[in-house]
Amino acid sequence: MKKFEEVKQLVASLEADADKFYNKGNSAAGTRVRKGMQDLKNLAQAIRLEVQDTKNKE
Repeated sequence: MKKFEEVKQLVASLEADADKFYNKGNSAAGTRVRKGMQDLKNLAQAIRLEVQDTKNKE
């Protein structure tokens, strides 16, 4: 459940940069959003593997 909380925090932390990129045209914020989305992808994959391992142990 800890990693799921990390996902929520990561998404929340990207909200300001997403607003800057989409609404204000700040390209540096877009770079930060892209990096954050990559981190989110990696974290989601780690959660998927953790869930699968837990499921297989049952």
